[in-house]
Amino acid sequence: MDLINIANWGLGLFLGLMTFLFIFRIVLTWYPQVELNRLPWNLIAFPTEPLLIPVRRVIPPVGGVDISPIIWVGICSLLREVLVGQQGLITMALLK
Repeated sequence: MDLINIANWGLGLFLGLMTFLFIFRIVLTWYPQVELNRLPWNLIAFPTEPLLIPVRRVIPPVGGVDISPIIWVGICSLLREVLVGQQGLITMALLK
């Protein structure tokens, strides 16, 4: 396995995991009584919160609804498709 194959596999796995965590974070916003500082919820909050904070500064919650996880699901999905999707940059580099 060369470096590009490892990057393709690892980046696809990472972006897929982050998308899953952000989707789970969206579901957690429906339950405000959940304490994100306790197990198992902190396993979801710890990797996502540093990315959500800057987005919340630019787009604050509207009417109590935090849309920053939705924005990150879109970003992660777009990056995954552009980089390691079927017509992605890294995938196309593997075909050369």
